[in-house]
Amino acid sequence: MGERKSGLTASSVARAKPKDKAYKLSDYDGLYLLVKPTGARYWRMNYRFHNLQRTVTFGRYPELLLADARQRLLNARRLLADGIDPIDQAKLNKIQESISFANTFKTVSDEWLEKVQLCQSASNRGSDSNSVQI
Repeated sequence: MGERKSGLTASSVARAKPKDKAYKLSDYDGLYLLVKPTGARYWRMNYRFHNLQRTVTFGRYPELLLADARQRLLNARRLLADGIDPIDQAKLNKIQESISFANTFKTVSDEWLEKVQLCQSASNRGSDSNSVQI
């Protein structure tokens, strides 16, 4: 078997300049770099899921390099092979992350509140012993 040749290289991605209209630089397996007239460059993939045309954006160049975009493409293709829509999965992951963050914040805030209440009750007990009851 021959080695698979990519349509893009890191240097060709870095040299991509904006034009009057947005254009695509194709890699392989559906990955492409969308270059917008503003100069913004996005890693994207078009796919069909349940007879709907969908486009997933993996990230922006240079924050997301070519090798990382290819890895995300591979992950998305694996999800599709398992019958899972990558866009829906990304939404579920964000929801799960926000819930776990909220739970973490709630746990920390509850612990802090409990400590404050213990300190206040301890200081109130100390002041009660110096007070006079009638």
